[in-house]
This record gives sequence, structure tokens and C-alpha cells, in this order.
Amino acid sequence: MNNRKQILHRNLIVGLEKALNESFFEPDKYADKVLERTLKFNKKWGSKDRGFVSESFYEIIRWKRRLEFYTNREMKSDTITSIIAAYLLLNKIELPVFPEFEKVYIKKIKDRFKLPFPSQAIEHSIPDWMQQRMEKELGGNWVREIRALNIPAQTVIRANTLKTTAKELKGILEENRIRVDFIPGVKDALVLEEKKNIFRTQAFQDGLFEVQDASSQLVGEFLGVEPGMRVIDACAGAGGKTLHLAALMQNKGQIIALDIYDWKLQTLKQRARRNGAHNIQVKVIEDSKTFKRLENSADRVLIDAPCSGLGVLRRNPDAKWKLQEEFIERLCKDQEQILQDNSKLVKKDGILVYATCSILPSENTVQVKKFLDKNPDFELIEEKKLMPSVCNFDGFYMAKMRKIG
Repeated sequence: MNNRKQILHRNLIVGLEKALNESFFEPDKYADKVLERTLKFNKKWGSKDRGFVSESFYEIIRWKRRLEFYTNREMKSDTITSIIAAYLLLNKIELPVFPEFEKVYIKKIKDRFKLPFPSQAIEHSIPDWMQQRMEKELGGNWVREIRALNIPAQTVIRANTLKTTAKELKGILEENRIRVDFIPGVKDALVLEEKKNIFRTQAFQDGLFEVQDASSQLVGEFLGVEPGMRVIDACAGAGGKTLHLAALMQNKGQIIALDIYDWKLQTLKQRARRNGAHNIQVKVIEDSKTFKRLENSADRVLIDAPCSGLGVLRRNPDAKWKLQEEFIERLCKDQEQILQDNSKLVKKDGILVYATCSILPSENTVQVKKFLDKNPDFELIEEKKLMPSVCNFDGFYMAKMRKIG
């Protein structure tokens, strides 16, 4: 944390407390949206204040269990200020004389900084069940992965090659004092050297780039699309990978973006207009007839399956506390069905790619093996596992299969 010289005003602590309370204790409130609303509501905060609140908000969420240990209190609505106090003290920021900190026992907290953690789950700030699950599935490598997942994510963008190149975009952004660098092995990617609000730039408004992690960008390349193909993005959502596919296809051919949520597809349509992507058709999955009409029709099918998201915890640390193990069990059944249903859309000699942003074999290699055992008309061509500890970006899995029957 680089906020040691930060002058703390009381309204920063009040705003931070309110945002944390909303994120942890109000249902269906996700950290990124909560922070966005908090910053929008407090328009008088300067850039340094906004930076302090943003960083503190995510770091407190990320290290919740450690901070609970230091305060000897569970995170609740009435203990949030103690948790904030422990975070500030840990970062050598003296507590101001604010009413919120009146009942904080500074010495007790500082004494607990010296104690060993009673468990690895507390040390790495994850739920007990998550430690057990990761250890069971990843063996001794789980510690290496969770350490990598506790490092805050860098902001990576993808140059929209329908309008520009990574090299041209780098020059445009640097003219606006936004420093970026290339990422070896990911040809259209640029990584920001420091946090900036890039959504206000003219380059973003003009559709010159999208925010997309380096690992996610590799999924589109892995699918091996070519201009003129018929491609189905089976779980398109708001369309990050769909837009990448449109660029890789140079706007030639057809992409059918499927999803069960119409509002996500409407967002995709808006993004496609900004990107200048004209070969995308959106279609809501209403029932089995949607699949029936598309059977044996696609050169390429991408299944970016719903998953636990354990590979993207560095950018979504609140997911650690919202996720339940029972949900992963249900997800695995859903993934199996989604893979089976969408495999029917691939034509003979076509390619099917199954991908997740999870690092758990139960959601990845196990699913693909089950599918191949049931479907001898498909063969595995290639698998790719992107582990956060190795790639230093999001964790992803992808499997490429050819329909031979």
C-alpha cells in the first residue's frame, strides 16, 4: 500500500465503511459496482482520496480473514471500523481521532500482528472449505496458486484490430499520459503501468480497445477462427470474447452470440456498435428449439462456461466470500449439460472449445474427459492450462476438440 502520506478525512472512513457494509452484507451487491457508486456519490474526493478508498476497499476485502484475526473479531456491520483500523495500522497509518475509532484497542491489535496464523486458510484469507477443496484438487500446488491469486490484478486491455493496432494504441494512450506496455505472447494486449480511469478517454469512446485480461484474450486465439466462418459463442454474456472473435475474423463471416440473459446480449450489442463489429447476431436461448435450429451448422463453437471463477480472484476478491461449495457442485452438473447441448452445434470437422476461468480440475479436465467418454465422435486436439502462479494473469483452462463423426 502506498498511502502512508495520505491525509485521512473522516468522510473517507465513513465512505469506506459504508461501501464495505454494502458489499458484505447486502445481497447481490458486487464489489466493483459498489465502489463505482461510492466514488460517483462522493464527487468532492480528489484523485488521491479516491485512490485511497479504492485500494483500501479491495485490500480489506482480499485480506478479510487476516484482519479478523488481528482484531479478534468476525466481520460484521458493527465491527467494520475495527477491521478498517487494523488495516490502517498494518500499513503504518496512525489512527486519527475520529468517533469511529474510539473503541479500538490499538495495542491489542498491534500485539496480534506478531502472532502466528492458526491456519493456512486464515494466512491466505480464504474460507476453510476453499482451502480444503483447492488442496484436494491441486495438491501441494494450491499454496502457490492462492498466493498468486492474492496479488491485485493489473489492468490489461485489448486493442480492437477492427480500428487500430496495439502499437498505434500504445502511442495514442501515451499521448494522453497513460503508460502501457506490450505483453509477450499476447499480440493485441497492452498492460497499464499504473491505475488510470481509461473509460473516460476518447480512445475508449471511439472503440479502440476493450478491457480484457491477457489470459482471456488467448481463448479467442485458441479457437482458431478465420474470416468467413460461421462461429457460435455459446455463453456470450456481455460479449468480451465475442468482440475479440469479430476482430479476429475481420468482420467477415457470422458470429451467433447465445445467452440465457437478454440484458447481457443487449449490452453486447451496444459494445459491438462502439467496436464497429458488424458480423454479430445475438440470440436468446429460450428452449431446446434454439439448439435444434443450429445443429451441425458451426465451423467453430466456443463454450466459455459458467464456472466458480477461482482463476480470477485477484480481480474479484469478494467472490471468495460469496461462493459456496454447494454452488460449485451444481455448476459442475450445469457445465456437463452445457457442453453436451452445445456440442451438437458443431458440424463435421468443426472445432469445439470448452473454456473456464477456473483452476479446479473438477470444472476442467474432468468435464472434458466425461464428455469425450460419452461422445466418441469428438477427439481432443489440445489442452491449455493457464495458472496464475506461472502466467501472472488470470487462471484459465481451455480444451480444443474436433468433431470427427
